[in-house]
Amino acid sequence: MPRVLYQRDGRIARITLNRPKVMNAIDDQLPAELEAAVEEANAEAGVHVIVLAGAGRAFCAGYDLAYYAQAAGTNAGVQAMPWDPMRDYAFMMRNTERFMSLFRSHRPVIGKVQGFAVAGGSDIALCCDLVVMAEDARIGYMPARVWGCPTTAMWVYRLGPEKAKRMLLTGDVIDGREAERLGLVLKVVPAQDKIPSLEEEMASLLGRSTGKT
Repeated sequence: MPRVLYQRDGRIARITLNRPKVMNAIDDQLPAELEAAVEEANAEAGVHVIVLAGAGRAFCAGYDLAYYAQAAGTNAGVQAMPWDPMRDYAFMMRNTERFMSLFRSHRPVIGKVQGFAVAGGSDIALCCDLVVMAEDARIGYMPARVWGCPTTAMWVYRLGPEKAKRMLLTGDVIDGREAERLGLVLKVVPAQDKIPSLEEEMASLLGRSTGKT
């Protein structure tokens, strides 16, 4: 089953994270498939804008801890002791470069966030050019409390150093209203009937982005 879906919708390329049973958590395949979908959108001459979303009730809940930490034996994210920090760095850096394909995209990328965009999922969301978020959705980087700073610099890029420090020294998770107030996302939409509201706001924004009425 593909971890990322790609669909051409006229001038819009729709990229959807597709592991809804685990809130689109990140495994070994998802970053590579995301990068490939962004490359496909950029290669299509008729595409004017990319919409990035998550299937189901969340955008992305971060790295899949059941897939990595709870699996038997070692894997790309879990090593036998003694721990090799350079191997861990290489693994995370490879994924980060794939997330950053969104930031480097020649086509503007609009992220649609519902549910959760936390931990590694916040890295993905914040690599988008614009983010529209449901007011009851949650975003944050809780691993800062244990593992240190995010693998991208997008928190600082969007918020500036002081507000980014507030988020990353605490590991706090905030809702869409607070994210909009801080300037982390472009716009928040009401929680009631949040999916239609998100769709309506996205349709309005896309109409302006693609020249459609």
